[in-house]
Amino acid sequence: MGDPSVSLSHPLKQIAIDYNPKACTYCATSNSITLTYDHQGGARWRSTTRFLYGTFSAMIRCPGGNTSGLNFNLYLSSLEGEKGQDEIDFEFLGKDRSVVQTNFYTGGVGNREQIHELGFDCGDGFHKYSVKWEADLIEWAVDGAVVRRAVEDIPRKAMYLYASMWDASDIDEGRWAGKYVGCDQPYVCVYKDIQVPRQS
Repeated sequence: MGDPSVSLSHPLKQIAIDYNPKACTYCATSNSITLTYDHQGGARWRSTTRFLYGTFSAMIRCPGGNTSGLNFNLYLSSLEGEKGQDEIDFEFLGKDRSVVQTNFYTGGVGNREQIHELGFDCGDGFHKYSVKWEADLIEWAVDGAVVRRAVEDIPRKAMYLYASMWDASDIDEGRWAGKYVGCDQPYVCVYKDIQVPRQS
């Protein structure tokens, strides 16, 4: 028996670009999205609809080179920037591409960060990152292997699927993602085979 939630997902059909459309390329035919970060900054995209529970996944090839200071990610949020938001995160920290950080917020309360060793450089090729979100469970998986499971304080608000790439140098005085150097720009993060829950 396979994961029953897999059959309930389908390709992402449409996105909205929250800022800097020049740095975000979307191809609905190939179900792929490219984010670019350079001297003009980065970009953020999101699904056009919110989802309540289900399995979300994407094949992601993170940027290579000296990515210090950058944050690239895949996450769910009830509304980016809202103080009382619900959120479930995969965040890559540019200073170390061998790890990924997971976190989640419920009613604006977070501070549940965990760092996971990937066993590879996330910029070397495509790997599958998925979030299974149910009323009483969150599971984060990398290439099909569950790296984290949460069963308490689970978010209950419908959420958009988001991804962005931005300069996080100012977060915790550069201790979180490093300080941006930019010697290898443009930095390119590619998302493909993006899967979201089917909506009736």
